[in-house]
Amino acid sequence: MARETGKLSAVAVRSKTTPGLYSDGGGLYLQVTEAGAKTWIYRFMLGGKRRDMGLGAVHTVTLAEAREEARQCRLLRRDGVDPIERRRAAKLAVMADAAKAMTFKECAEAFIKSHEAGWQNAKHAAQWTSTLTTYAYPVMGSLPVNAVDTGLVMKIIEPIWTTKTETASRVRGRIESILDWATVRKYRVGENPARWKGHLDHLLPARGKVQKSGHHAALPYDEVGTFMALLRLQEGNGARALEFAILTAARTGEAIGARWDEIDLDKRLWTIPPERMKADREHRVPLSTRVIDALLMMKEARQGAFVFAGAKSGKPLSNMALLMTLRRMKRDDLTAHGFRSTFRDWCAERTAYPAEVAEMALYGDGWRAPLADRLGVSVRLVRLWEHGKQGIPFVHRRRLLAIGLQESPGRRQRLVDALGLLDQIPTTLRGWDAPRERLNEGVSMEDRGWIKP
Repeated sequence: MARETGKLSAVAVRSKTTPGLYSDGGGLYLQVTEAGAKTWIYRFMLGGKRRDMGLGAVHTVTLAEAREEARQCRLLRRDGVDPIERRRAAKLAVMADAAKAMTFKECAEAFIKSHEAGWQNAKHAAQWTSTLTTYAYPVMGSLPVNAVDTGLVMKIIEPIWTTKTETASRVRGRIESILDWATVRKYRVGENPARWKGHLDHLLPARGKVQKSGHHAALPYDEVGTFMALLRLQEGNGARALEFAILTAARTGEAIGARWDEIDLDKRLWTIPPERMKADREHRVPLSTRVIDALLMMKEARQGAFVFAGAKSGKPLSNMALLMTLRRMKRDDLTAHGFRSTFRDWCAERTAYPAEVAEMALYGDGWRAPLADRLGVSVRLVRLWEHGKQGIPFVHRRRLLAIGLQESPGRRQRLVDALGLLDQIPTTLRGWDAPRERLNEGVSMEDRGWIKP
């Protein structure tokens, strides 16, 4: 009985030079063309018509590979599938996948574009783009997003994990968010290689073990009076904005972004709208006498909608303005945000107000009392805070006097004037430790009960 398959040998395939078709059996043929080219063909009948399917050139596809290809085609024919149409459909699917495939960079840009409208800070999108451009794009920006794996993620964040831990953590989180977005949009499948819990936490040490403390430098509250006196000697919007932020215990962004339409001088109230608050809630801040006086002076030179106008028209001060003020005062050891911590410490250690009141003053949240009650307590707290920073107990007089003697006559007089406005320090300036009974000096009877003995 004649063999149905395997009729040709490797030697026969090499020796055939005459143009024609040479059967190997099972529908597989070696085709030799007039030009001498040799190719494999799988021939079959479909709907009463003969169909030829090319399987590749002999120099690329071996005899054994051609036989396996033909066998796969016979299995498809057994199931009623046209192998030519199956191959065409597979090619179209590959082309479609390639057409809709997105690189990691394209996914990142699409993610940022779809989310930036919901980000409160306009600089947030720029920060995303900046960190991704610096760290992620050079490694995998041009790669298909479905090709991103743990190795690529580690290549990005591992080199900076111990030296720039905060940045590395943010980059990792941003990559994770982008890959989650790509998965939901069907641009990739499988687990997220940037996931921390249960994945990267097995490959990298915890942030707390490698990251230095990131707390903002805060001034002890018993030194704030001295600092405030010196701050008032500084000129410019940056100094006034820093003073405003300290007196209101506001965040830097909230303070420099303050607008005149948010401030009611008659009611002595600053209402920060939800979109400018981190907690997305309206925050009402009572304004102390010193703040009102400063705002009245600022209003005389009003330039646009912002209380603290920047160099560019229609723009507020930059975040750097407050930092530069501290540098001019040679206080590089402090940050503007650190004064919020100072305020919180003062509330806890020098007043009898409950913690919820302090949290409300800082965050506009944390206390569920009626609005009128909250505002009333906040007003008293603000009065105490202003007195606490300006009053004798918190002013190191000897230090101020020594600084004043080193200043020019004009600045010395301004210092004396500032001190006089603060707490009417006697001209003798003997000693700085005020008697305990003077702690309540200048504070109303209503508020004295809230000062801890």
